[in-house]
Amino acid sequence: MGDLFWNKVAGVVIGAVLAVMAITELGHLLVPSHAAHELTDENTSYPVDWAAIESGGSGDAEPEEEGPTDYGLLLANADISNGERVARRCAACHTFEEGGANGVGPNLWGVVGRQVAAHEGFSYSAALQELGGEWTYEALNHFIESPASYAPGTAMSFRGLSDEAQRFDLIAYLHSLSNDPLPFPDPLPEEEEMSEDVSDMAEEAGEAMGDMAEDAGEQAAEMMPEGEDAAPAEEPAADEPAAEEPAAEEEPQEEGGH
Repeated sequence: MGDLFWNKVAGVVIGAVLAVMAITELGHLLVPSHAAHELTDENTSYPVDWAAIESGGSGDAEPEEEGPTDYGLLLANADISNGERVARRCAACHTFEEGGANGVGPNLWGVVGRQVAAHEGFSYSAALQELGGEWTYEALNHFIESPASYAPGTAMSFRGLSDEAQRFDLIAYLHSLSNDPLPFPDPLPEEEEMSEDVSDMAEEAGEAMGDMAEDAGEQAAEMMPEGEDAAPAEEPAADEPAAEEPAAEEEPQEEGGH
């Protein structure tokens, strides 16, 4: 290979470098770059949360506190037919009909409200046997969300159902698999109703305390003896000093004769 070959190689390399530099410059011309302090809504191609950037990002934001789960409302609004479709994912391990055979997992007819690890003929893991209690709506919700977290050591290989709506659809479907289904809990009261109830309770408590204080005052007054407040009368002072006893009379001298 002579010098001509190496000249061609060098030319190709130099050409490739120049092409990359040209494409880069062309990109800068078509899409101008900006420093961070120059970014605005006009020169960004997607929505940006500027308030979060100025405050240091979403990592500094305090997590919002979640209120109690309203099982009554969620179950009342659940879709049983959709829950039946969700339950098909479990059909490889469970049966759902009354009197159905156990499989890899126990039969789930009447599971809602049943004792944990209590279905006849199925060998439960030690984790579920030690769990105890009943399959309440709350217990089923947490277990279906993440079996391994709710009952560490369980033999159930299902990773869990993170979608809350699907979980409650499934629980509503399991609720229907019973001849005597466990009633749904009542929905939680609205915040306005709770505020009114608290105000009424506070008012009633204040009135009751006032009545108790009034009754206590009356009882104390009745128990106090009459005339206790009056000061005792002073003994009258003697008008005249006691008379002194009269002095003893001198005995008369005896007359003597000489």
